[in-house]
Amino acid sequence: MSGLRTRRRSRPDRKAWRFLAPFLAVYLFAMIAPIFYAVYQSMLKVERSGPMGLGKPSVGFAGLENYQLALQQTSFLEGFGRVLLFGIVQVPVMLLLALVLALLLDQVKDRWAGLMRATYFLPYGIPGVIATILWGFLYVPGVSPINDMLGSLGFQPDFLGYDNVLWSIANIVIWEFAGYNMLIIVAQLKSIPQELYEAAKIDGAGPWQTALRIKIPLVRPALVLTCVFSIIGTMQLFAEPLVLKKLAPAVNNDFTPNLSAYFDAFANANVYMAAAKSVILAVVAMVLSFGFLSLVNRKRRSER
Repeated sequence: MSGLRTRRRSRPDRKAWRFLAPFLAVYLFAMIAPIFYAVYQSMLKVERSGPMGLGKPSVGFAGLENYQLALQQTSFLEGFGRVLLFGIVQVPVMLLLALVLALLLDQVKDRWAGLMRATYFLPYGIPGVIATILWGFLYVPGVSPINDMLGSLGFQPDFLGYDNVLWSIANIVIWEFAGYNMLIIVAQLKSIPQELYEAAKIDGAGPWQTALRIKIPLVRPALVLTCVFSIIGTMQLFAEPLVLKKLAPAVNNDFTPNLSAYFDAFANANVYMAAAKSVILAVVAMVLSFGFLSLVNRKRRSER
């Protein structure tokens, strides 16, 4: 009798699956199916027949040919190098700023904390295209008050030049997402038991020691999570360079891998090459994310 009850308990609850079914259906349709379809598209190519290839085109199987051609494009590989350099600089700066803002916000009284939290988070609520247009006006010489102010001091910065446009984009991304990452860290700070703060105060720890020895070590999971999100977002860099392309000659069609796939699909009408580049981009983002997580987990095990 007890064995029958154990078997019944081990069976999944049908009512729970009924509640999960709508979510699973949407997830499979909107997330999983497009991945398989992109992989399928990446293995196709347009074949032309007749003299000089002027006959009726047909779609044939290409195997890994699109991947090979994509990896042979120097400009596409340079785009990966560009976003990797972008991420190496931008991600630590943004997460450090988010951590500092979160620690400062944790020290503010409750009546001001809500206002400051909303102020810091506000840039995240602005779409990336609109944010880039706003910052574009602040970068263009003759329009930008920043350029005018620096010009009066004897500086002539070219924010959209070949040497500076990548860091101008990094500034926009930091402005957009620092507040979002800050909220994740603040949520982790709020989960820290107050007893730890009281014990630290009894031991004579000041605000700096409390932050360095209690708060920062205990918000490490939030920092890891925001870092993974930032790595994925860096590899997907798209809206900011696309908008600035109208203003900055340094931004070309292959400035980032995502931009390269976009122009292949919608400017060159080569959706199969675009699918191959998208799959390569997804694989690189996955490898970097899981590589970072495995490195963090290995370090955590060594500390134990």
